[in-house]
Parts: sequence; C-alpha cells; structure tokens
Amino acid sequence: MAKNFHSEVVVASYDDHIRKLIPAYELVHQQIEAILSTELPENAHILIAGCGTGYELSYLLEQHPHWTFTAIDPSVTMLEQAKKNLAPFAAEQRVRFIQSTTHGLERDTFDAALAILVAHFIPEPQKTEFFQHIYESLKTGGIMLTYDLMQPENETALQIMQKMAQQTGLSLRQSENMLARLQQDFALIPTEDFKGLLTKVGFKHCKTYCQIMNYYGFFLEK
Repeated sequence: MAKNFHSEVVVASYDDHIRKLIPAYELVHQQIEAILSTELPENAHILIAGCGTGYELSYLLEQHPHWTFTAIDPSVTMLEQAKKNLAPFAAEQRVRFIQSTTHGLERDTFDAALAILVAHFIPEPQKTEFFQHIYESLKTGGIMLTYDLMQPENETALQIMQKMAQQTGLSLRQSENMLARLQQDFALIPTEDFKGLLTKVGFKHCKTYCQIMNYYGFFLEK
C-alpha cells in the first residue's frame, strides 16, 4: 500500500523524513527560488500544486512579500499542517489554500506553477491530465518547475540511491525499505518519456535545471 498522506502520523514526520530521502533537499529549493526570482514580476501569482506541509511556501512568502499563491493539495491533513507551519508568515493574507487536485483550476491565471516531488506519485494514466490542467492554468509565457524521481536505469542506480539515503540519515533497514517500496509508493517512468509527456501537453523550452542521481528538475514555459 502506498504511503498515506492523509494520515496525521505520516504528515507529522514528513518534514524530517523527506530530508533523509531526497538528496540536497534544501539546496534544490534554493535553486527553485533563484529561478523564480529571476524570471517573475514583482507581483507574481504562483500555483503550488501539491503544497504538502508548506516548506516551499515558507521561504517564498518570506523573501517575496508582493507575491500571492494558490496552494492545492488533495490531503486536508497536509493543508492543515501547512497552515500551522505558515502561521508566522501571515499566510492567510497571501495564500489561498484549496483541498483539490488540479481539476477545476482557472485558465490563464498564474505566472508560474510549482510541482515539486509530486508527479512521481501520480499513476501514469493521470500524469498527462495533471500537467494539462496546470498548463492551461498558466498565462501565456508562464513558467513551470517540476522536480521528481525518474525510473532508475538499472540495479546500480538503485544501489547508489540507497547509499545516498544512508549518508543523509536513513538506517540500513530504512534504506532497504525505501527501495522495497519504490514500486508501491511511486509511479516512475523513464526520463525521456516524462519529457515527451510534458512536450505533448504543450510546454516549450523543456530544459533540465537540476539533476541529482535520478531526481530531475525541469524548467518549462507555456
């Protein structure tokens, strides 16, 4: 069974655990902020698709006081945790929280969209629909940043992932469980298939802004 992001126990431990699973977790977010601050206007409106516990929102709210956000997540537990975490930033004034998937997003609304560590959980048949909805919600010239785990090419790639996870804080047993759960918790596809999907949706200028092992970040433009 895939990890239950509606569980209060899972959500409570999420911020600590994800830093042990994702190499250079905070550095990747710093890079995302640098790209956004370079590309976006002073009064940008940004979609956070799969906002989780609100980590990326926290630093964006702090550093960009004139940006506004729409934060969606299918898990009400995640949203409630995000609201708690973001209370010091007066998030209710600049963030609209919605319990939802990407269905029903307003068209031509956002200057940018983020889907960070989200799409690799979405079953393959629904991935295209997920990105299609986001594409349609962006203004012409709007940008999107993704960051997801791609399908490892071979057993060696899996072993490297395991070693890295141990270096960042997982025990041997936890790292073994991580590999065992890849097929249960993730819906991974090859990198080229993922890029092809994004291009088919309509995005242009699909380029890699980050790669750490099999984690890839893509910069996209409508």
